[in-house]
Amino acid sequence: MNALLNPTSSATGLPVRGHLINGQHVTDAVRLQDVWNPSTGAVGGRVAIAGKATVEAAIAAAEAAFPAWRATPPAKRARVMFRFRELLEENSDRICELIGREHGKIAHDAAGELQRGIENVEFACAAPQLLKSEYARNVGPGIDSWSEFQPLGVVAGITPFNFPAMVPLWMFPLALVCGNTFVLKPSERDPGATLLVAELLQQAGLPDGVFNLVNGDKEAVDTLLTDVRVQAVSFVGSTPIAEYVYATATAHGKRCQALGGAKNHAIVMPDADLDNAVSSLIGAAFGSSGERCMALSVAVAVGDETADKLIAGLTRAMQGLKVGAFDNSKNDFGPVITAQHRDKVVGFIDSAEKQGAQIVVDGRRPQVEGHPDGFYVGGTLIDHVGAQMDSYRNEIFGPVLQVLRVKTMQEAMDLIDAHEYGNGTCIYTRDGEAARYFSDHIKVGMVGINVPLPVPVAYHSFGGWKRSLFGDLSAYGPDGVRFYTRRKTITQRWPSAGVREGVQFSMPTFG
Repeated sequence: MNALLNPTSSATGLPVRGHLINGQHVTDAVRLQDVWNPSTGAVGGRVAIAGKATVEAAIAAAEAAFPAWRATPPAKRARVMFRFRELLEENSDRICELIGREHGKIAHDAAGELQRGIENVEFACAAPQLLKSEYARNVGPGIDSWSEFQPLGVVAGITPFNFPAMVPLWMFPLALVCGNTFVLKPSERDPGATLLVAELLQQAGLPDGVFNLVNGDKEAVDTLLTDVRVQAVSFVGSTPIAEYVYATATAHGKRCQALGGAKNHAIVMPDADLDNAVSSLIGAAFGSSGERCMALSVAVAVGDETADKLIAGLTRAMQGLKVGAFDNSKNDFGPVITAQHRDKVVGFIDSAEKQGAQIVVDGRRPQVEGHPDGFYVGGTLIDHVGAQMDSYRNEIFGPVLQVLRVKTMQEAMDLIDAHEYGNGTCIYTRDGEAARYFSDHIKVGMVGINVPLPVPVAYHSFGGWKRSLFGDLSAYGPDGVRFYTRRKTITQRWPSAGVREGVQFSMPTFG
């Protein structure tokens, strides 16, 4: 199969990315949308936007494939994932090229994204172990009881632009090995890498219809959220959309996990290793142009002396930052996803300045040689930020690091706890007692101790608190298995020959 790019549009000559339904590439010709190359600011292709009928066809294909796939032994499902993992590694350069071309991510960052996705495929390869039942013999005289973990049926995933390979890989490998069939609606802004990954899954031997991909917008999303055949929805994106997805899906009787936005803080204590903190903050704040839900966008310095030293160190380190096109591996980070998003990020920097903050390093108008029309924002450092400022209260999702100054660690923790988001946080300190108190009491879902991006490994689970997660179960890992299965408990007895019980009206007991 070699249909990553559907036939070119006769009107523009640009390649058109379509959908993958029941093992076939389909182009919904009703609507086409431009796909930009953020590094150059030019249109690089087009994507077909699925209408309701196209999404319903994908759901129908998944529904038809479910009985046979459910009956497939977990070991055979796992073998597909083993082969899929090999194909992802063999095609890593192609995948990373597409991530860079359509998202703007530098090659080394794209490779890191893909590797974290592959780790979730490796976890899914353990399907026979993950799905083992719980068995208890002789819970009563001649009575055995066990629990099975059965698939839900057709499940859906809706994923964001910032991780076109990794976030889908959080979802569908685990859903598939649990016996479900899947419909994926990735971001229409950078569909190429996700479509290639889907193609590789088919090459790995997955039966037609078990996995389907539709590119689309709100119409596609609403179809998935309301169709009675879809049993569960996984979502990653902004908080307002996550809240909408969760409310709509659950109102239609679906299981839902919806991961939203973030405002991730790093507390820098007076005893911290400042050189380590500076290096960590630079990478965590500006990697992937800050377009990460785990980006460390706020440093909370305890004490003015700590803040002054931190600002000085960050300012020196930022002089060497290189923002530029995705295909130059010497660049540290690339453009943001669209011109509109660039303007939004710059608007938050403007608002911070107007509201009294100090712009220490200004990245609003970077000059990138050879790419004057790219969607670039340079690394920006802002000091003396207040908790009431718009730039602090909102998720900027760009290469902007803000510094707040407080007097005590408790004041810093109170600041973090008061924010509506509770995705990730970390503390820089040499004090074990302070670190333990922080990790025990902070109201945030993922915590780092001298670790700036505490993204859990694949065999744990990813999820924040407060308005960063809607639903009871986090993504991937053990919570992922629970999300994509439902427990069925069976109690069984085979009476001995010639032994029959009389009528019993009281609640049965097995002791």
